[in-house]
Amino acid sequence: MFKKVLIANRGAIATRIIRTLREMGITSVAVYADVDARSLHVRQADEAYSLGEGGAADTYLNSDKVLEIARACGAEAIHPGYGFLSENAAFVTACEAAGIVFIGPTPEQMQSFGLKHRAREIAAAAGVPLPPGSGLLADVDAACAEAADIGYPVMLKSTAGGGGIGMQVCDSEAVLREAFNKVKQLGKNNFADDGVFLEKYIARARHIEVQAFGDGQGSVLAIGERDCSAQRRNQKVIEECPAPNLPEPVRQRLYQLAEALLSSVNYRNAATVEYIFDADTEECYFLEVNTRLQVEHGVTEMVWSVDLVQWMLQQAAGELPPLDALRQGLSASGHAIQLRVYAEDPYRDFQPCAGLLSHVAFPQPGEALPGLRIEHWLESGIEVSPYFDPMLAKILYRGEDRDAAIQGLRETLDQTQLYGIESNGAYLRYLLDDAVVAKGDVTTRYLAQVTWQPARIDVLQGGTQTTIQDFPGRSGYWDVGVPPSGPFDNYSFRLANAMLGNTPDAAALEVTLQGPTLQFSAPTRIVVAGAEIPLSLDGELLPMHTPVDIAAGQTLVMGRIQAGARAYLAVAGGIDCPEYLGSRSTFTLGQFGGHNGRALRTGDVLALAQSASTGLALSPDQAALPDIGSRGSLRGIYGPHGAPDFFSDADIQQFFSTDWEVHYNSSRTGVRLIGPKPQWARQSGGEAGMHPSNIHDNAYAFGTVDFTGDMPVILGPDGPSLGGFVCPATVITADLWKLGQLRAGDTLRFVPVSVDAAVAAERCQQAFFAGDELGDSAAAAESAAPVSVEALPSPIVQRLSVDEVGDEVVYRAAGDHFLLVEYGPLELDIRLRFRAHALMQDLQQTPLPGLRELTPGIRSLQLHYDAQQLPLRELLDELARRERRLSQRLDPLHVPSRTVWLPLSWDDEACQLAVDKYQQSVRANAPWCPSNLEFIRRINGLDSIAEVKKIVFDAAYLVMGLGDVYLGAPVATPVDPRHRLVTTKYNPARTWTAENSVGIGGSYLCVYGMEGPGGYQFVGRTLQMWNRYRRTAAFTEPYLLRFFDQIRFYEVSHDELAKIRRDFPLGDYPLRIEEGEFSLAEYEAFTTQHAAEIDAHTRRREEAFDDELARWHADGQFHYEAPEVEVSDDTLVIGDDDIVVDSSVAGSVWQLNVAEGDTVEAGQCVMLLESMKMEVAVLASQPGRVKTVVVKAGGRVSAGQPLLILDGEDAQ
Repeated sequence: MFKKVLIANRGAIATRIIRTLREMGITSVAVYADVDARSLHVRQADEAYSLGEGGAADTYLNSDKVLEIARACGAEAIHPGYGFLSENAAFVTACEAAGIVFIGPTPEQMQSFGLKHRAREIAAAAGVPLPPGSGLLADVDAACAEAADIGYPVMLKSTAGGGGIGMQVCDSEAVLREAFNKVKQLGKNNFADDGVFLEKYIARARHIEVQAFGDGQGSVLAIGERDCSAQRRNQKVIEECPAPNLPEPVRQRLYQLAEALLSSVNYRNAATVEYIFDADTEECYFLEVNTRLQVEHGVTEMVWSVDLVQWMLQQAAGELPPLDALRQGLSASGHAIQLRVYAEDPYRDFQPCAGLLSHVAFPQPGEALPGLRIEHWLESGIEVSPYFDPMLAKILYRGEDRDAAIQGLRETLDQTQLYGIESNGAYLRYLLDDAVVAKGDVTTRYLAQVTWQPARIDVLQGGTQTTIQDFPGRSGYWDVGVPPSGPFDNYSFRLANAMLGNTPDAAALEVTLQGPTLQFSAPTRIVVAGAEIPLSLDGELLPMHTPVDIAAGQTLVMGRIQAGARAYLAVAGGIDCPEYLGSRSTFTLGQFGGHNGRALRTGDVLALAQSASTGLALSPDQAALPDIGSRGSLRGIYGPHGAPDFFSDADIQQFFSTDWEVHYNSSRTGVRLIGPKPQWARQSGGEAGMHPSNIHDNAYAFGTVDFTGDMPVILGPDGPSLGGFVCPATVITADLWKLGQLRAGDTLRFVPVSVDAAVAAERCQQAFFAGDELGDSAAAAESAAPVSVEALPSPIVQRLSVDEVGDEVVYRAAGDHFLLVEYGPLELDIRLRFRAHALMQDLQQTPLPGLRELTPGIRSLQLHYDAQQLPLRELLDELARRERRLSQRLDPLHVPSRTVWLPLSWDDEACQLAVDKYQQSVRANAPWCPSNLEFIRRINGLDSIAEVKKIVFDAAYLVMGLGDVYLGAPVATPVDPRHRLVTTKYNPARTWTAENSVGIGGSYLCVYGMEGPGGYQFVGRTLQMWNRYRRTAAFTEPYLLRFFDQIRFYEVSHDELAKIRRDFPLGDYPLRIEEGEFSLAEYEAFTTQHAAEIDAHTRRREEAFDDELARWHADGQFHYEAPEVEVSDDTLVIGDDDIVVDSSVAGSVWQLNVAEGDTVEAGQCVMLLESMKMEVAVLASQPGRVKTVVVKAGGRVSAGQPLLILDGEDAQ
């Protein structure tokens, strides 16, 4: 037997062949086009080799490449699968010439049966009945003459065709004349042979085929028949064995004919003899012979208990037992059916669908599904290429009888999930309940008559940013940097669902600024709530906040929001998409959740949930509609950080008395505010960073106001969980919805309230949605007296002294659902991190009712709790009791601590690119440019960059927190304080950072979890911290690292890292991970032993840091302000015939598409604005010539500001 076999194919058949090779102990070799690099067949094979880039012609059909790989790897034989080179006689000849066995028939047999007119001659000679037909046709006139003799309708066929290509039914001479050249051309393009012939077309035809196997010596064995009549566009969809309702004499005659036909040519290996069975006359006619393994071979294997791939290998190796002996062991049992799952849209005439499959889930064979077999090549996150066959999977089920097989398939499809692109899965499920399919009376034209109407929404236009969200979003992953996402305005979102009677967690659409255009395939009901947005249904205007009935086929157009920022479209029952980490909400930055982790775009399809609305619908007159305007107030709780620790009293007074303006660079991550700068209570953040806003990283509360430098940002539902900036106030839960309606240019004021008032306001809001009477008092809660700005309570709600618990413990209120517990002085001390860990472990082992999440920081632990269930006072009392107990047990504490070795590309090209972009577009003369490494050297008082490099590679970095920034990104500090490098962060921050860049900010090292903005000083780049789709040996969770892991780096080149980054998420790059533990007592003994060296290192670093700070103050770098490009329009002269193109939003000019003097057409995009981190197109309302360009690239614009002046008279 062969020791190594190459599979010259891809996808499901390749994985099928690999299975048998593995069972036989034969080494499997896969080949793959680069777009198939993540296919399962590549990962399952023992060896895999690339065929390069391109489509089929450049890869799987490139016989020279395939043979070159076979020779190079030492393959003794090639299995062709089906399609591609499986019926290429020249390839068989080339294999034989190279001394490599081709597992299949001879080239002559392939050629004879491959040409259909020659196959008919062989069949006739063997006594197989032929349908009335012609030989090869010279021209269209000859075709028409033959058709007249045969009688219409006729089938025009390419002689070299296959797979349904090159076939057309012609029911008249006119149709035949029109089709003749087209079919000839199809044959020439696809099979390099333009020969065509005619056959009588049988109206009620069934497609029956016989599986056969020949030994090459004249002996042939027929192994049952299959019915393949369920076809769409001449491609098989459902196949089964045995053929239902087939008379037994007919069945036996088909076996005899198949054996006689193949025996007449001494056929070798596997083949299928296909027949047309006339359902009316019960006559059978020869159709063709396929000289390869068929897609549907599996149903025969399941009924007859054979492995055809094994037989093929044995025959090719000369080890096949005599066919007579094999015949004696054959017996059929049960009934098997196969469903072909295609990447196609049956609702759109089966158009192919390429793209991302973000979620793939198949059930497994087992006690519930004993007869199941699935062959596929898919995993979540795989891209389906447009270059190849659309088959995704073959689902087979064997039952004791046909009904059992159908029921098994129903249950299998009900548990199968393929999400991201359209497939025919739901269509197949519909067919299984079809009466004709159930009876087994399907003919080849039947599926063309089936009308299938799925419940779905087709996206005709996506809008500015339209995403799927659910409420309350994603929870349980705040400690590893996964934000909740969910609706930005959760009040309007919940209102829309409530007015339909949907369950509170039903998924709906969030629409930002410009709405989408959506077509509904099935009747349903909708409600649109939130910001006022024009709505039209097939041209008729619709009201908001009112349930509207939608008829099948109707199109909804959502216009542009004028006031507020977001509207919400709810559909009865909700929108159906898979959950990711427990929620359907879209997190676009992380590229997960919702529809493929992104905003909707043209061509997307959304499935409507099949579950009916469950609750009583809230009537419009009951609905307390939100007040959405350009001026407003936000109720907030003072803290967690305040005066006098971080801010001055005057800063806090100023904060609560200022009318803040919303900056155009706002988004779901956070709402930036324009207003006065604080004076600050500190000169710097010390070890945490140069700016007084810097602190040692701690967890943020939802809706907290985060001062990133001097600019406040209200963190949104996609905001970070961990960071190193102070937060003077947190928006209360009942007002978080208002953040979602803020748009650039709006103004707002923070109104301080007590925690008790915030809890009461939330309770009233919850009661309203629950339909309780308490909801009637919502107005009273709204008018609850705010706390006087002059008499604000301290954000510190409790303290424990050093004498009580060994270190001072400070409890800071962070809104009405979060409490920040801080330990010790404002310094980096691993012992303090252990204190936070001790409390976290204790709360995990004996949790409190109402406690939701625990998120550690450098010297803190954040508690996320349900204030409706767990009052703050009770929580504080319980924490104090636990802290007194835990403080006695700290010294012996030790924790699991793995050492994880990561490759680091030092000063990687991606880091250099980010610095270049920063200098070009953000800040040209920053002290850390052009070399971050030089800056790190200088600010730490080192003599060379080589010293910086030595420290980074010598250090073991202890992971103190995860999620800085996002998705399992570690914030880590050297275990040995002598390896501690301190820097400041970029100001302003970078707008772009490559995923998994490694940087130092303050005292900490961070690996960026994803692409985005950033501020840490680069040292290099490493591999992925987060694996969105796959679990591997390293990724037992989506995140790689754990608290208290120790990171060690080893150097690799940029090119080496590129390969590592490609292989590692697939599990194909082994990571060195050493188990261990970290003891606090041993660590403290180490630092005591080396105290003198640590102090000397720290003094040198602090001196260099102070020198750098002094230089910044001296040359004005410390208070750097980014210049705004302002253009005044005060002097604009606008003529009577001029056309003004103005801005519909506040923002900045991202891209100018026209210049003065250009002629523009109505509807032409003249420029792109950036507003709230979204691209907004500005269109010319009329044709004209550009007279004046009022703005400049990068310039800030306000809503309603003129952007262009067009000269209307010159429009001609």
